[in-house]
Amino acid sequence: MIKEYPETHLQKLRIGIHKETIQLVKIHNEYNLHSILHFSTNIISFAILSGYFILSNEKLVILNSWVQELLYNLSDTIKAFSILLVTDLWIGFHSPHGWELMIGSVYNDFGLAHNDQIISGLVSTFPVILDTIVKYWIFHYLNRVSPSLVVIYHSMNE
Repeated sequence: MIKEYPETHLQKLRIGIHKETIQLVKIHNEYNLHSILHFSTNIISFAILSGYFILSNEKLVILNSWVQELLYNLSDTIKAFSILLVTDLWIGFHSPHGWELMIGSVYNDFGLAHNDQIISGLVSTFPVILDTIVKYWIFHYLNRVSPSLVVIYHSMNE
């Protein structure tokens, strides 16, 4: 069958295959470059934010005192309601689609290829880990600061 085609047609076919191969290599290199750029951008952003938090400790102390004053002036019922609202909205197990979107977005931001198995694994474990951390914080910290808040929280949670 190859002998039936003239030599110029075979040469055009080789040139077409060569051009297509070069285009595929360019696409692959572009994808790798974007992955490296995403990762390096995230590292640089993390370094800048860490440096800002370390160097501007004075501003953080002022912000911390303002937030503490605001929170201590609230009643225990409002505090417990706020904790329940925030944990249910952010850590709620009832919103797996929202978790898929957030984790998928972070996953893509690091330049990783979309993988449904990894994302579904993170969706099933990450909220549980966050919920455990929040409950530990409630028992460890809030029991010392405001035991009545913990009692109200548990009665509202049930």
